[in-house]
Amino acid sequence: KMAADTSVEILQKVLENEILQTAKVVEEHLDAEIQKLDQMDEDELECLKQRRLEALKKAQQQKQEWLSKGHGEYREIRSERDFFQEVKESKNVVCHFYRDTTFRCQIMDKHLTVLAKKHIETKFLKLNAEKSPFLCERLRIKVIPTLALVKDGKTQDYVVGFTDLGNTDDFTTETLEWRLGCADIINYSGNLMDPPFQSQKKFGTSFTKLDKTSIRGKKYDSDSDDD
Repeated sequence: KMAADTSVEILQKVLENEILQTAKVVEEHLDAEIQKLDQMDEDELECLKQRRLEALKKAQQQKQEWLSKGHGEYREIRSERDFFQEVKESKNVVCHFYRDTTFRCQIMDKHLTVLAKKHIETKFLKLNAEKSPFLCERLRIKVIPTLALVKDGKTQDYVVGFTDLGNTDDFTTETLEWRLGCADIINYSGNLMDPPFQSQKKFGTSFTKLDKTSIRGKKYDSDSDDD
Protein backbone atom coordinates (compact mmCIF):
# COMPACT_ATOMS: atom_id res chain seq x y z
CA LYS A 1 0.00 0.00 0.00
CA MET A 2 2.86 2.36 0.87
CA ALA A 3 4.39 1.78 -2.56
CA ALA A 4 1.03 2.42 -4.24
CA ASP A 5 0.57 5.65 -2.27
CA THR A 6 4.06 6.79 -3.27
CA SER A 7 3.31 6.04 -6.93
CA VAL A 8 0.10 8.09 -6.74
CA GLU A 9 1.98 10.99 -5.13
CA ILE A 10 4.69 10.89 -7.80
CA LEU A 11 2.05 10.79 -10.53
CA GLN A 12 0.23 13.75 -8.98
CA LYS A 13 3.46 15.74 -8.80
CA VAL A 14 4.27 14.94 -12.43
CA LEU A 15 0.77 16.01 -13.52
CA GLU A 16 0.92 19.20 -11.46
CA ASN A 17 4.29 20.00 -12.97
CA GLU A 18 2.98 19.42 -16.51
CA ILE A 19 -0.03 21.68 -15.85
CA LEU A 20 2.27 24.42 -14.51
CA GLN A 21 4.57 24.10 -17.53
CA THR A 22 1.60 24.33 -19.93
CA ALA A 23 0.23 27.37 -18.08
CA LYS A 24 3.65 29.00 -18.27
CA VAL A 25 3.91 28.43 -22.04
CA VAL A 26 0.39 29.86 -22.58
CA GLU A 27 1.22 32.86 -20.38
CA GLU A 28 4.46 33.54 -22.28
CA HIS A 29 2.65 33.28 -25.59
CA LEU A 30 -0.02 35.76 -24.42
CA ASP A 31 2.66 38.14 -23.12
CA ALA A 32 4.41 38.03 -26.50
CA GLU A 33 1.13 38.72 -28.31
CA ILE A 34 0.31 41.66 -26.00
CA GLN A 35 3.82 43.08 -26.44
CA LYS A 36 3.45 42.75 -30.22
CA LEU A 37 0.16 44.67 -30.10
CA ASP A 38 1.68 47.33 -27.84
CA GLN A 39 4.48 47.93 -30.31
CA MET A 40 2.16 48.28 -33.31
CA ASP A 41 1.50 51.72 -34.68
CA GLU A 42 -1.91 52.98 -35.88
CA ASP A 43 -1.36 51.90 -39.50
CA GLU A 44 -0.37 48.35 -38.54
CA LEU A 45 -3.40 48.01 -36.24
CA GLU A 46 -5.68 49.31 -38.99
CA CYS A 47 -4.11 46.81 -41.41
CA LEU A 48 -4.66 43.94 -38.92
CA LYS A 49 -8.28 45.05 -38.42
CA GLN A 50 -8.84 45.11 -42.21
CA ARG A 51 -7.37 41.61 -42.60
CA ARG A 52 -9.67 40.29 -39.88
CA LEU A 53 -12.71 41.94 -41.51
CA GLU A 54 -11.74 40.49 -44.90
CA ALA A 55 -11.41 37.01 -43.39
CA LEU A 56 -14.84 37.34 -41.72
CA LYS A 57 -16.39 38.60 -44.95
CA LYS A 58 -14.85 35.71 -46.89
CA ALA A 59 -16.13 33.17 -44.32
CA GLN A 60 -19.62 34.70 -44.55
CA GLN A 61 -19.56 34.58 -48.37
CA GLN A 62 -18.43 30.93 -48.25
CA LYS A 63 -21.28 30.12 -45.87
CA GLN A 64 -23.83 31.79 -48.17
CA GLU A 65 -22.44 29.90 -51.15
CA TRP A 66 -22.78 26.58 -49.32
CA LEU A 67 -26.36 27.38 -48.28
CA SER A 68 -27.26 28.34 -51.86
CA LYS A 69 -26.05 24.89 -52.98
CA GLY A 70 -28.32 23.12 -50.50
CA HIS A 71 -25.88 22.58 -47.64
CA GLY A 72 -27.16 22.94 -44.06
CA GLU A 73 -30.08 20.54 -44.38
CA TYR A 74 -30.44 16.82 -44.98
CA ARG A 75 -32.29 16.41 -48.28
CA GLU A 76 -33.67 13.60 -50.39
CA ILE A 77 -32.75 13.58 -54.07
CA ARG A 78 -35.01 11.81 -56.55
CA SER A 79 -32.74 10.33 -59.19
CA GLU A 80 -29.30 9.18 -60.23
CA ARG A 81 -29.07 12.23 -62.50
CA ASP A 82 -29.62 14.48 -59.45
CA PHE A 83 -26.80 12.66 -57.64
CA PHE A 84 -24.26 13.47 -60.38
CA GLN A 85 -25.39 17.10 -60.48
CA GLU A 86 -25.19 17.50 -56.68
CA VAL A 87 -21.72 15.96 -56.28
CA LYS A 88 -20.42 18.05 -59.20
CA GLU A 89 -21.17 21.36 -57.47
CA SER A 90 -19.96 20.59 -53.92
CA LYS A 91 -16.50 19.57 -52.70
CA ASN A 92 -17.72 17.32 -49.83
CA VAL A 93 -20.87 15.19 -50.10
CA VAL A 94 -22.32 12.46 -47.87
CA CYS A 95 -25.03 10.43 -49.63
CA HIS A 96 -27.12 7.88 -47.73
CA PHE A 97 -28.35 5.01 -49.89
CA TYR A 98 -31.49 3.85 -48.11
CA ARG A 99 -34.52 1.60 -48.46
CA ASP A 100 -37.96 2.34 -46.98
CA THR A 101 -38.28 -1.13 -45.48
CA THR A 102 -34.93 -1.03 -43.64
CA PHE A 103 -35.35 0.16 -40.05
CA ARG A 104 -31.67 1.04 -39.67
CA CYS A 105 -32.01 3.68 -42.40
CA GLN A 106 -34.33 5.62 -40.06
CA ILE A 107 -31.62 5.52 -37.36
CA MET A 108 -29.11 6.88 -39.88
CA ASP A 109 -31.60 9.60 -40.94
CA LYS A 110 -31.88 10.85 -37.37
CA HIS A 111 -28.11 11.35 -37.01
CA LEU A 112 -27.59 12.80 -40.48
CA THR A 113 -30.30 15.43 -39.89
CA VAL A 114 -28.32 16.70 -36.88
CA LEU A 115 -24.94 16.62 -38.66
CA ALA A 116 -26.22 18.42 -41.77
CA LYS A 117 -27.12 21.45 -39.64
CA LYS A 118 -23.82 21.35 -37.75
CA HIS A 119 -21.46 20.80 -40.71
CA ILE A 120 -22.59 23.16 -43.44
CA GLU A 121 -19.24 22.71 -45.17
CA THR A 122 -20.57 19.32 -46.33
CA LYS A 123 -23.68 18.45 -48.33
CA PHE A 124 -25.87 15.69 -46.83
CA LEU A 125 -28.19 13.76 -49.17
CA LYS A 126 -30.26 10.59 -49.27
CA LEU A 127 -31.20 8.49 -52.29
CA ASN A 128 -33.52 5.50 -52.50
CA ALA A 129 -31.33 2.52 -53.46
CA GLU A 130 -34.25 0.81 -55.23
CA LYS A 131 -34.65 3.82 -57.53
CA SER A 132 -30.94 4.01 -58.36
CA PRO A 133 -29.86 0.51 -59.52
CA PHE A 134 -27.21 1.80 -61.96
CA LEU A 135 -25.52 3.89 -59.26
CA CYS A 136 -25.67 1.08 -56.68
CA GLU A 137 -24.09 -1.27 -59.23
CA ARG A 138 -21.41 1.27 -60.15
CA LEU A 139 -20.55 2.05 -56.51
CA ARG A 140 -20.92 -1.64 -55.55
CA ILE A 141 -23.43 -0.87 -52.80
CA LYS A 142 -24.68 -4.19 -51.41
CA VAL A 143 -25.51 -3.36 -47.79
CA ILE A 144 -28.26 -0.95 -46.76
CA PRO A 145 -27.75 1.55 -45.20
CA THR A 146 -24.52 2.64 -46.88
CA LEU A 147 -23.10 6.16 -46.88
CA ALA A 148 -21.06 7.10 -49.95
CA LEU A 149 -18.52 9.80 -49.05
CA VAL A 150 -17.78 11.85 -52.15
CA LYS A 151 -14.87 14.32 -52.35
CA ASP A 152 -14.29 16.47 -55.44
CA GLY A 153 -16.79 14.36 -57.41
CA LYS A 154 -15.09 11.04 -56.56
CA THR A 155 -16.38 8.47 -54.08
CA GLN A 156 -13.48 8.14 -51.63
CA ASP A 157 -14.92 6.02 -48.84
CA TYR A 158 -18.01 4.19 -47.59
CA VAL A 159 -19.70 3.73 -44.22
CA VAL A 160 -21.30 0.31 -44.63
CA GLY A 161 -24.03 -0.60 -42.16
CA PHE A 162 -23.06 0.10 -38.56
CA THR A 163 -19.77 -1.88 -38.55
CA ASP A 164 -17.54 1.18 -38.07
CA LEU A 165 -19.98 2.75 -35.58
CA GLY A 166 -19.55 0.24 -32.77
CA ASN A 167 -21.76 -2.48 -34.29
CA THR A 168 -24.84 -1.28 -32.42
CA ASP A 169 -28.14 0.43 -33.29
CA ASP A 170 -27.56 2.74 -30.30
CA PHE A 171 -24.50 4.54 -31.67
CA THR A 172 -24.37 8.27 -30.94
CA THR A 173 -24.34 11.14 -33.42
CA GLU A 174 -20.81 11.90 -32.12
CA THR A 175 -19.69 8.41 -33.20
CA LEU A 176 -20.91 8.97 -36.77
CA GLU A 177 -19.37 12.45 -36.73
CA TRP A 178 -16.03 10.90 -35.70
CA ARG A 179 -16.25 8.32 -38.51
CA LEU A 180 -16.93 11.06 -41.09
CA GLY A 181 -14.01 12.97 -39.58
CA CYS A 182 -11.75 9.95 -40.20
CA ALA A 183 -12.68 10.18 -43.89
CA ASP A 184 -11.93 13.91 -43.90
CA ILE A 185 -15.36 14.61 -45.40
CA ILE A 186 -16.27 17.08 -42.61
CA ASN A 187 -14.21 19.55 -40.55
CA TYR A 188 -13.84 17.47 -37.39
CA SER A 189 -12.73 19.35 -34.29
CA GLY A 190 -12.33 16.35 -31.97
CA ASN A 191 -9.42 13.92 -31.62
CA LEU A 192 -9.56 11.23 -34.32
CA MET A 193 -7.39 8.96 -32.16
CA ASP A 194 -10.09 8.95 -29.49
CA PRO A 195 -13.38 7.56 -30.90
CA PRO A 196 -16.38 8.66 -28.81
CA PHE A 197 -17.97 5.20 -28.52
CA GLN A 198 -20.35 5.43 -25.62
CA SER A 199 -19.22 2.20 -23.99
CA GLN A 200 -16.12 0.48 -25.31
CA LYS A 201 -16.47 -2.41 -22.84
CA LYS A 202 -19.93 -3.16 -24.23
CA PHE A 203 -18.43 -3.91 -27.63
CA GLY A 204 -15.66 -6.00 -26.12
CA THR A 205 -12.97 -4.47 -28.25
CA SER A 206 -10.56 -1.58 -28.16
CA PHE A 207 -11.24 0.98 -30.88
CA THR A 208 -8.51 3.20 -32.22
CA LYS A 209 -8.49 5.45 -35.25
CA LEU A 210 -9.31 3.36 -38.28
CA ASP A 211 -7.05 4.03 -41.19
CA LYS A 212 -8.61 4.23 -44.61
CA THR A 213 -7.32 0.84 -45.72
CA SER A 214 -8.96 -0.99 -42.84
CA ILE A 215 -12.17 1.00 -43.25
CA ARG A 216 -12.34 0.37 -46.97
CA GLY A 217 -11.23 -3.22 -46.49
CA LYS A 218 -14.41 -3.84 -44.52
CA LYS A 219 -16.55 -2.59 -47.34
CA TYR A 220 -18.67 -5.68 -47.94
CA ASP A 221 -18.29 -7.81 -44.83
CA SER A 222 -21.96 -8.62 -44.51
CA ASP A 223 -24.11 -9.96 -47.28
CA SER A 224 -27.17 -7.88 -46.51
CA ASP A 225 -28.94 -5.99 -43.80
CA ASP A 226 -32.61 -6.22 -44.53
CA ASP A 227 -34.07 -6.20 -41.05
